[in-house]
Amino acid sequence: MQALSSSTSIEEEIVTLIPALRSFAFRFVRSSSDADDLVQEAIFRALGHLDHFRPGSCMKSWLFTIMRNAYCSAYRRRIRESCGGLDDAVTYDVPVLAGQDWALRAVDVDAALRRLSAGERKAILLVANGISYEDAAVACRCKVGTIKSRVSRGRLHLAEMLGDADPVAAISIN
Repeated sequence: MQALSSSTSIEEEIVTLIPALRSFAFRFVRSSSDADDLVQEAIFRALGHLDHFRPGSCMKSWLFTIMRNAYCSAYRRRIRESCGGLDDAVTYDVPVLAGQDWALRAVDVDAALRRLSAGERKAILLVANGISYEDAAVACRCKVGTIKSRVSRGRLHLAEMLGDADPVAAISIN
C-alpha cells in the first residue's frame, strides 16, 4: 500500500509540473499543439518509467530531461525518414522544365529570330530589352505606330515558327 501512495504522490507532482513542462516545450517547438504533443510524450514516458525515478531527486529536472530526450529522438527520426518513396516521386508533375529543355528552346528562338525581317527582329529585340516604343522608334528612325506593328507582326511570326498553339496570344501585350 505504501508503494501505491508513493506512486500517487509522484503522479500528483507530475501534474503540478505540467505548466513548467509546457513552457519548457516552447524552447523546442513553436506551435502550441506541438508543445502539447511534446508534453504529452514526456509525461507518457515518465509514467511508464516511474520505477527509474530516484526518490529525493528533483522531479522537474527528471521530467525536463525526459522531454529533451523525447524531442531529440523525434528530431533524429524526422531527419532519417524520407518524405516518400521513389515510386511516389514518379507520379508528380515536374513544375519546371529541365535546364536542357530551356537551352534547346533558346536555340529554336534564336534561329526563328534570324528568319524574321531585319525591321521586325530589331523592333522585337529593342522592346524585349526593355526599351520603350518611343525610344525604339527613335533608334529605328520610324514612327511609334510602325514599331508597334513590327513588334506585333514579329511576335506572330515567331509564334508560328516555334509552333506555339495560340499565335494570337503571342501578339498580345501583357
